Amino acid sequence: MPPVAASSVFPQKSGLERWWAQARTSFSWMVAVAFLLRLGLILLNHTYKFKPVDNDFSFGFEMGRIGRAIASGRGFADPFTLPTGPTAWEPPLYPYLIGGVFRLTGIYTHLSAFILLTINSLFSALTLIPIFLIARKCFSEKVATWTAWTWAVLPSVMFWSTRWVWETSLAALLMTVIFWLTLRLEDSEGAGPWIGFGLLWGIAALTNTSLLSFLPASGLWAWYRRAKQRRRSFSGIVLAAIFFLAAIAPWLVRNYEVFGKFIFIRSNFGAELRLGNGPGANGIWMQWLHPSQNVLEMRRYERLGEIEYVATRKREAMDFIHQSYGRFAWLSLKRFIYYWGGLPRSSEIPALAPFKNSLFLASSVLAFWGLGRALRKKRPGAWLFLWLVVSYPAIYYFVFPHPRYRHPIEPELGILIVYVISEAEGIRRRKPESA
Repeated sequence: MPPVAASSVFPQKSGLERWWAQARTSFSWMVAVAFLLRLGLILLNHTYKFKPVDNDFSFGFEMGRIGRAIASGRGFADPFTLPTGPTAWEPPLYPYLIGGVFRLTGIYTHLSAFILLTINSLFSALTLIPIFLIARKCFSEKVATWTAWTWAVLPSVMFWSTRWVWETSLAALLMTVIFWLTLRLEDSEGAGPWIGFGLLWGIAALTNTSLLSFLPASGLWAWYRRAKQRRRSFSGIVLAAIFFLAAIAPWLVRNYEVFGKFIFIRSNFGAELRLGNGPGANGIWMQWLHPSQNVLEMRRYERLGEIEYVATRKREAMDFIHQSYGRFAWLSLKRFIYYWGGLPRSSEIPALAPFKNSLFLASSVLAFWGLGRALRKKRPGAWLFLWLVVSYPAIYYFVFPHPRYRHPIEPELGILIVYVISEAEGIRRRKPESA
């Protein structure tokens, strides 16, 4: 009897199967595929061709205006149309990135837009790495693999990096790296991880100050987990605090020298509070009151100056809140619903709004379900996921929500979604066996 070829008994894997066996856990392949897909969307959809409406304001909005001032030699200034002087309306890092690109390739040019969107796409693609590491540590390699690849190919994830010149994708990357480093602090020794923790939080603060809402929870979680293992943390916490303050101190000094008073990173909280709270408030952003949309508000901002304008808007918002705590509570509940369920009429095509909001809400429900299951099964890091979901969005319940505001925690939500789906799949497979 002639010998039987091994390939006839054990069929050889196809080229795609061999590629997947190598690529499924390869950071190089994940990042390359994710980046090329995002780059393809930018080129195919021509998203770098911003409409020159309102003198190119949609190209970076306030950050774009500040970038224009930086590139023009006016410094960190002019967040709106008129030349109004120095500002602290936005954190500094991303406007300086815009300003640097503007100097190299022109102010509000298509090439500048393409470069900035490409940089955003790289930030988004690199987020795959901490996503994979977090999911593998807290759940399994299967969850890590599928979450990372979902992030790589899901069109909704690509939206902000390929269409918005803003810090959204960088904020998601920083939050995910910080989350991963916080998990590592539980078992880490030496000064390095603590120094990295402090520096990363400093960079995050100078990128998106709202991220700082998770700082106390992440620090306390690391301290508590180490205390349970009788590991010392005091010197590490002090070291992290020193490097955090060293990272943000130059900008705090700049703000004090420019405005003559202490301003923590950015100045505009009072104005944002007023845009969500006041006569006519309905739980969403009252854009008609924004200086970029309202000529009278722009003139008021110019006349009062930024600091006094923000203080005035804050007083108006607080007066409204004090006059009716019940209405403020109702508005805050609506904002909570909109944050997790999507804004009303959020789609450019009204007929698609219910569908998009249904998907948005479904993703939130799945994430909460995954979080609850992770807590019940006492998965590693489950409580850290909880504190992130509780702490980061809280400010938006009192100001106003926007789909973009959820993106910095989308990586962690995605992990929880894939985890609960994988658990459901495991249960489904076990049922026939038990039957």
